[in-house]
Amino acid sequence: MTKYDDLIEYLLRVGDSAVVKGQRLCEWCGNAPALEEEMALMNVGLDLIGQARNWLDYAAELIDDGRDADQLAYCRDERAYRNLLLVEQPNGDFAVTMAKQFFYDAWQYHMLQGLVESSDERVAAIAAKALKEVTYHLRRSSEWVQRLGDGTEESHQRMVAGVEEVWRFTCELTVGDEVEQRLAEAGVIPAPEAIAEAWKATVSEVLTAATLTVPEEARSFYLNGRNGVHSEHLGILLAEMQFLQRAYPNATW
Repeated sequence: MTKYDDLIEYLLRVGDSAVVKGQRLCEWCGNAPALEEEMALMNVGLDLIGQARNWLDYAAELIDDGRDADQLAYCRDERAYRNLLLVEQPNGDFAVTMAKQFFYDAWQYHMLQGLVESSDERVAAIAAKALKEVTYHLRRSSEWVQRLGDGTEESHQRMVAGVEEVWRFTCELTVGDEVEQRLAEAGVIPAPEAIAEAWKATVSEVLTAATLTVPEEARSFYLNGRNGVHSEHLGILLAEMQFLQRAYPNATW
Protein backbone atom coordinates (compact mmCIF):
# COMPACT_ATOMS: atom_id res chain seq x y z
CA MET A 1 0.00 0.00 0.00
CA THR A 2 1.21 3.49 -0.85
CA LYS A 3 -0.30 6.90 -0.32
CA TYR A 4 -1.04 7.02 -4.04
CA ASP A 5 -3.06 3.79 -4.28
CA ASP A 6 -6.46 5.48 -4.34
CA LEU A 7 -5.32 8.06 -6.89
CA ILE A 8 -3.77 5.39 -9.12
CA GLU A 9 -7.01 3.42 -8.99
CA TYR A 10 -9.02 6.49 -9.98
CA LEU A 11 -6.64 7.44 -12.80
CA LEU A 12 -6.96 3.92 -14.21
CA ARG A 13 -10.75 4.16 -14.04
CA VAL A 14 -11.02 7.37 -16.02
CA GLY A 15 -8.13 6.47 -18.34
CA ASP A 16 -9.39 2.98 -19.10
CA SER A 17 -12.92 4.26 -19.71
CA ALA A 18 -11.63 6.85 -22.18
CA VAL A 19 -9.45 4.44 -24.14
CA VAL A 20 -12.15 1.76 -24.38
CA LYS A 21 -14.78 4.33 -25.44
CA GLY A 22 -12.36 5.71 -28.01
CA GLN A 23 -11.75 2.22 -29.38
CA ARG A 24 -15.47 1.59 -29.70
CA LEU A 25 -15.99 4.83 -31.62
CA CYS A 26 -13.16 3.97 -34.01
CA GLU A 27 -15.07 0.82 -34.95
CA TRP A 28 -17.46 3.13 -36.82
CA CYS A 29 -14.74 3.96 -39.34
CA GLY A 30 -16.18 2.98 -42.72
CA ASN A 31 -19.54 2.10 -41.15
CA ALA A 32 -21.08 5.43 -40.16
CA PRO A 33 -24.37 6.51 -41.77
CA ALA A 34 -22.75 9.56 -43.40
CA LEU A 35 -19.22 10.76 -44.16
CA GLU A 36 -19.63 13.85 -41.98
CA GLU A 37 -20.77 11.66 -39.10
CA GLU A 38 -17.85 9.32 -39.58
CA MET A 39 -15.43 12.24 -39.29
CA ALA A 40 -17.19 13.48 -36.15
CA LEU A 41 -17.12 10.04 -34.49
CA MET A 42 -13.44 9.61 -35.30
CA ASN A 43 -12.62 13.05 -33.87
CA VAL A 44 -14.45 12.29 -30.62
CA GLY A 45 -12.65 8.94 -30.44
CA LEU A 46 -9.27 10.58 -30.94
CA ASP A 47 -10.07 13.16 -28.26
CA LEU A 48 -10.78 10.32 -25.82
CA ILE A 49 -7.59 8.45 -26.73
CA GLY A 50 -5.63 11.64 -26.07
CA GLN A 51 -7.34 12.07 -22.71
CA ALA A 52 -6.62 8.44 -21.86
CA ARG A 53 -2.92 8.99 -22.54
CA ASN A 54 -2.82 11.92 -20.12
CA TRP A 55 -4.55 9.97 -17.34
CA LEU A 56 -2.50 6.81 -17.91
CA ASP A 57 0.78 8.75 -18.16
CA TYR A 58 0.13 10.10 -14.68
CA ALA A 59 -0.88 6.67 -13.39
CA ALA A 60 2.31 5.13 -14.82
CA GLU A 61 4.45 7.74 -13.08
CA LEU A 62 2.81 7.01 -9.73
CA ILE A 63 2.97 3.23 -10.18
CA ASP A 64 6.66 3.65 -11.07
CA ASP A 65 7.35 0.05 -12.10
CA GLY A 66 8.84 0.74 -15.51
CA ARG A 67 5.58 0.67 -17.45
CA ASP A 68 4.37 3.63 -19.48
CA ALA A 69 0.91 4.64 -20.69
CA ASP A 70 1.13 2.39 -23.78
CA GLN A 71 1.97 -0.65 -21.69
CA LEU A 72 -0.88 0.09 -19.29
CA ALA A 73 -3.25 0.32 -22.23
CA TYR A 74 -2.02 -2.63 -24.27
CA CYS A 75 -0.39 -5.08 -21.91
CA ARG A 76 -2.89 -5.61 -19.12
CA ASP A 77 -5.39 -8.44 -18.96
CA GLU A 78 -9.14 -7.92 -18.87
CA ARG A 79 -9.48 -8.23 -15.08
CA ALA A 80 -6.90 -5.45 -14.61
CA TYR A 81 -9.03 -2.94 -16.53
CA ARG A 82 -11.11 -0.53 -14.47
CA ASN A 83 -13.33 1.00 -17.15
CA LEU A 84 -17.06 1.58 -16.87
CA LEU A 85 -19.26 -1.27 -18.04
CA LEU A 86 -21.15 1.20 -20.23
CA VAL A 87 -18.25 1.97 -22.55
CA GLU A 88 -17.36 -1.63 -23.36
CA GLN A 89 -20.80 -2.51 -24.70
CA PRO A 90 -21.06 -3.10 -28.48
CA ASN A 91 -21.93 -0.15 -30.71
CA GLY A 92 -25.25 -1.51 -31.94
CA ASP A 93 -26.98 0.78 -34.42
CA PHE A 94 -26.42 4.54 -34.50
CA ALA A 95 -29.13 5.19 -31.92
CA VAL A 96 -27.54 2.77 -29.44
CA THR A 97 -24.17 4.42 -29.97
CA MET A 98 -25.64 7.88 -29.41
CA ALA A 99 -27.49 6.80 -26.26
CA LYS A 100 -24.32 5.29 -24.86
CA GLN A 101 -22.26 8.32 -25.90
CA PHE A 102 -24.70 10.75 -24.33
CA PHE A 103 -24.82 8.96 -20.98
CA TYR A 104 -21.02 8.80 -20.89
CA ASP A 105 -20.55 12.41 -22.05
CA ALA A 106 -22.94 13.73 -19.40
CA TRP A 107 -21.11 11.83 -16.66
CA GLN A 108 -17.68 12.83 -17.92
CA TYR A 109 -18.67 16.49 -18.28
CA HIS A 110 -19.83 16.83 -14.69
CA MET A 111 -16.89 14.79 -13.41
CA LEU A 112 -14.40 17.05 -15.20
CA GLN A 113 -16.16 20.18 -13.98
CA GLY A 114 -15.38 19.02 -10.45
CA LEU A 115 -11.87 17.82 -11.23
CA VAL A 116 -10.73 21.24 -12.47
CA GLU A 117 -10.94 22.28 -8.81
CA SER A 118 -8.86 19.30 -7.65
CA SER A 119 -6.28 19.75 -4.92
CA ASP A 120 -3.96 17.72 -7.17
CA GLU A 121 -2.57 20.22 -9.70
CA ARG A 122 -1.82 17.54 -12.29
CA VAL A 123 -5.37 16.20 -12.15
CA ALA A 124 -6.79 19.73 -12.40
CA ALA A 125 -4.66 20.52 -15.46
CA ILE A 126 -5.60 17.33 -17.30
CA ALA A 127 -9.27 17.90 -16.48
CA ALA A 128 -9.21 21.51 -17.69
CA LYS A 129 -7.88 20.47 -21.09
CA ALA A 130 -10.31 17.56 -21.41
CA LEU A 131 -13.31 19.64 -20.35
CA LYS A 132 -13.04 21.81 -23.45
CA GLU A 133 -13.34 18.73 -25.65
CA VAL A 134 -16.06 17.03 -23.61
CA THR A 135 -18.21 20.17 -23.61
CA TYR A 136 -18.44 19.73 -27.38
CA HIS A 137 -18.95 15.96 -27.07
CA LEU A 138 -21.93 16.46 -24.75
CA ARG A 139 -23.53 19.13 -26.92
CA ARG A 140 -23.22 16.91 -29.97
CA SER A 141 -24.56 13.70 -28.39
CA SER A 142 -27.40 15.61 -26.67
CA GLU A 143 -28.47 17.05 -30.02
CA TRP A 144 -28.46 13.62 -31.63
CA VAL A 145 -30.55 12.09 -28.85
CA GLN A 146 -33.10 14.87 -29.27
CA ARG A 147 -33.02 14.73 -33.05
CA LEU A 148 -33.65 10.99 -33.10
CA GLY A 149 -36.06 10.91 -30.18
CA ASP A 150 -38.21 13.76 -31.47
CA GLY A 151 -37.85 12.86 -35.15
CA THR A 152 -39.68 10.31 -37.23
CA GLU A 153 -41.61 7.38 -35.82
CA GLU A 154 -38.77 5.04 -36.74
CA SER A 155 -36.03 7.23 -35.29
CA HIS A 156 -38.05 7.61 -32.09
CA GLN A 157 -38.47 3.86 -31.71
CA ARG A 158 -34.78 3.29 -32.38
CA MET A 159 -33.84 5.83 -29.73
CA VAL A 160 -36.23 4.23 -27.24
CA ALA A 161 -34.62 0.86 -27.95
CA GLY A 162 -31.13 2.36 -27.66
CA VAL A 163 -31.82 3.82 -24.22
CA GLU A 164 -33.39 0.58 -23.03
CA GLU A 165 -30.44 -1.48 -24.28
CA VAL A 166 -27.71 0.39 -22.39
CA TRP A 167 -29.57 1.92 -19.44
CA ARG A 168 -28.75 -0.84 -16.93
CA PHE A 169 -25.04 -0.12 -17.39
CA THR A 170 -25.49 3.44 -16.14
CA CYS A 171 -25.60 2.11 -12.58
CA GLU A 172 -21.88 2.84 -12.14
CA LEU A 173 -22.39 6.51 -13.04
CA THR A 174 -24.51 7.22 -9.96
CA VAL A 175 -22.85 5.14 -7.23
CA GLY A 176 -19.46 5.89 -5.71
CA ASP A 177 -17.30 3.58 -3.61
CA GLU A 178 -14.78 3.85 -0.76
CA VAL A 179 -11.93 4.84 -3.09
CA GLU A 180 -13.88 7.76 -4.48
CA GLN A 181 -15.19 8.80 -1.09
CA ARG A 182 -11.65 8.99 0.33
CA LEU A 183 -10.41 10.99 -2.66
CA ALA A 184 -13.40 13.33 -2.37
CA GLU A 185 -12.72 13.90 1.32
CA ALA A 186 -9.13 14.79 0.41
CA GLY A 187 -10.35 17.30 -2.18
CA VAL A 188 -8.82 15.38 -5.09
CA ILE A 189 -12.12 14.62 -6.84
CA PRO A 190 -15.68 15.95 -6.53
CA ALA A 191 -18.14 14.10 -4.31
CA PRO A 192 -19.60 11.13 -6.22
CA GLU A 193 -23.12 12.03 -5.12
CA ALA A 194 -22.70 15.55 -6.59
CA ILE A 195 -21.70 14.09 -9.96
CA ALA A 196 -24.61 11.66 -9.79
CA GLU A 197 -27.19 14.38 -9.13
CA ALA A 198 -25.84 16.60 -11.91
CA TRP A 199 -25.82 13.63 -14.31
CA LYS A 200 -29.41 12.73 -13.47
CA ALA A 201 -30.52 16.32 -14.06
CA THR A 202 -28.83 16.51 -17.46
CA VAL A 203 -30.17 13.12 -18.53
CA SER A 204 -33.69 14.02 -17.44
CA GLU A 205 -33.60 17.35 -19.27
CA VAL A 206 -32.33 15.88 -22.57
CA LEU A 207 -34.52 12.77 -22.59
CA THR A 208 -37.59 14.85 -21.81
CA ALA A 209 -36.76 17.25 -24.65
CA ALA A 210 -36.35 14.20 -26.90
CA THR A 211 -39.88 13.01 -25.96
CA LEU A 212 -38.36 9.96 -24.30
CA THR A 213 -39.33 8.48 -20.94
CA VAL A 214 -36.68 8.79 -18.23
CA PRO A 215 -36.18 5.25 -16.85
CA GLU A 216 -36.02 4.48 -13.15
CA GLU A 217 -32.52 4.68 -11.70
CA ALA A 218 -30.44 1.66 -12.72
CA ARG A 219 -29.37 -0.63 -9.89
CA SER A 220 -25.99 -2.27 -9.42
CA PHE A 221 -25.72 -5.94 -10.31
CA TYR A 222 -23.11 -8.69 -10.30
CA LEU A 223 -20.81 -7.02 -12.86
CA ASN A 224 -18.56 -4.20 -11.65
CA GLY A 225 -16.05 -2.61 -14.01
CA ARG A 226 -14.29 -0.75 -11.19
CA ASN A 227 -13.42 -4.10 -9.64
CA GLY A 228 -12.41 -5.69 -12.94
CA VAL A 229 -15.56 -7.80 -13.29
CA HIS A 230 -16.58 -7.03 -16.87
CA SER A 231 -19.09 -8.19 -19.44
CA GLU A 232 -18.05 -10.71 -22.08
CA HIS A 233 -17.59 -7.87 -24.59
CA LEU A 234 -14.43 -6.36 -23.10
CA GLY A 235 -12.23 -9.41 -23.66
CA ILE A 236 -13.17 -9.51 -27.34
CA LEU A 237 -12.48 -5.80 -27.74
CA LEU A 238 -9.10 -6.07 -26.00
CA ALA A 239 -8.08 -9.03 -28.16
CA GLU A 240 -8.37 -6.79 -31.19
CA MET A 241 -7.04 -3.64 -29.55
CA GLN A 242 -3.98 -5.34 -28.06
CA PHE A 243 -3.15 -7.74 -30.90
CA LEU A 244 -0.18 -5.87 -32.35
CA GLN A 245 1.51 -5.29 -28.98
CA ARG A 246 0.91 -8.90 -27.93
CA ALA A 247 2.18 -10.32 -31.23
CA TYR A 248 5.17 -7.97 -31.52
CA PRO A 249 6.12 -6.76 -28.03
CA ASN A 250 7.74 -3.32 -27.96
CA ALA A 251 7.45 -2.98 -31.74
CA THR A 252 8.29 0.43 -33.17
CA TRP A 253 8.07 1.97 -36.62
